Amino acid sequence: METHTDTDKKMSLGGKLRQKPKVSSCGEFFTVVLLVLGILFLSAITFSPLLTAIFSQSGPLASTAIHYVATPLANWMILLLFLVLSQPDREILYAFGPRTRGNNLLMLLAGLAVGAGMNGICALVAWLQGSITLQFVQFSLPAFLLLFVCVFIQSASEEAICRGFIYQRLRRAYKNPAVAIIGSALLFTLFHLMNPGVTMVSVLNIWLEGIFSGLLVYCFDSLWMAMAAHTAWNFLQSIVLGLPNSGIEVPYSVFKLDTATAANGFAYDIHFGLEAGLMAGLVELIGILLLIWLARRCAARREKV
Repeated sequence: METHTDTDKKMSLGGKLRQKPKVSSCGEFFTVVLLVLGILFLSAITFSPLLTAIFSQSGPLASTAIHYVATPLANWMILLLFLVLSQPDREILYAFGPRTRGNNLLMLLAGLAVGAGMNGICALVAWLQGSITLQFVQFSLPAFLLLFVCVFIQSASEEAICRGFIYQRLRRAYKNPAVAIIGSALLFTLFHLMNPGVTMVSVLNIWLEGIFSGLLVYCFDSLWMAMAAHTAWNFLQSIVLGLPNSGIEVPYSVFKLDTATAANGFAYDIHFGLEAGLMAGLVELIGILLLIWLARRCAARREKV
């Protein structure tokens, strides 16, 4: 199901980063788990409290911004520091920059469109079914742009850990790309198990979301695309529509949910949000099937050349 060859001149996520000898044991997977836990632990006891104290401000806008940047910035710092200092993992840094073939403006914009489109479909169905009623509250362009940057930092940090570090380590260690795609999605799911209002449906949907993001990286050689899609989903749901984002609500949004009339339904869960609706799982599953079809089609074309 390969979509790129090792002879590509430009660095790709499927090229040099996969030249490490493959292993068949589970050792690499557990090594990655321990490394990620170590990165998150160091972040929690070092930069995260410091950044929270520095940016500590009152008010809905400031509180929302802090929520999206304090811990994620700390995660970014520890992750990048680890990659710089760890010689065997230093090449993974290529996955973050423009030297990777798919990391370009077009893929970034495509990711934003994909994430907003998928979340928008789920929200539209929830609204049509009467599960959510929204009321316009406020709009300020500076605040809108500020929070977009903040949400990008937060969403991109999760993708950096899951599809940047975890995916790349597993992709180098195992010949079958499914191991990296599914493995990084499992760990992505684990990060959300302690979120308020979590349900079995939401766990399944988050896992599907992780697989979808992994396939974006695999099919398009673009970590940027996965980061953008994740950002657009979170930003539209939380900052624009004012809905719970994986069970977490923030004080500042353009629209506000009428909680008195909100109801559980096919596309919405009153405690966790759209991610706990069956509609989200359906949308993600369709996206996964489309990406698998695309990857196989691209591989078949290359075999004919």
